[in-house]
Amino acid sequence: MSGRIALIDYGAGNLHSVANALKAAGATSIDITSNAGVVACADRIVLPGVGAYGACASALRAVRGMTEALNVRVLGGGVPFLGICVGMQLMAEAGEEFGTHAGLGWIRGKVRPLTPDDPSAKVPHMGWNDVVPAVPHPLIEPGEAYFLHSFGFESDREGEGIVATTEHGGQVTAAIGRDNMLGVQFHPEKSQRYGLALLERFLEWRP
Repeated sequence: MSGRIALIDYGAGNLHSVANALKAAGATSIDITSNAGVVACADRIVLPGVGAYGACASALRAVRGMTEALNVRVLGGGVPFLGICVGMQLMAEAGEEFGTHAGLGWIRGKVRPLTPDDPSAKVPHMGWNDVVPAVPHPLIEPGEAYFLHSFGFESDREGEGIVATTEHGGQVTAAIGRDNMLGVQFHPEKSQRYGLALLERFLEWRP
């Protein structure tokens, strides 16, 4: 049983598409919420995000008590957490988009502009691409997922925290995580069968 899922509404995510994908994966109790109290009691937490890193970070911090609830429930309570796209990026220490902005600081590393070695690789990185596991992880399997981003996570410690990669004019981070938390740069809700299978595994995950 997946229990109660808090899908965080901070004005920066494709909430209904993610909620519909979670329902299709088997979720029966989803709270789309900007209430930190709901998040503090959730059995699983999903943080979506689209747009600029700094704007998303500011919007998340503007929700009263939300970052504190996330730290208590995810870091302290050990509940399964999934960050999607910018929601994944916010797990990092900082993002360098229109200045440097502090993230949640859960994974050591920073989010920086994509700089492909191959000039034919356009930015933003958009469309279907391979997800290649970097380390074994119960939620990540090889396959193809849908990406749309101009910035990527870079580890400060030789790949520490990176769970999967993809290729776009060079190696790009596709997923990060540790303990009870996973972040994916791609969009599970747009990744058809691959994304649905990942969400199904997330709903059953007992880290």
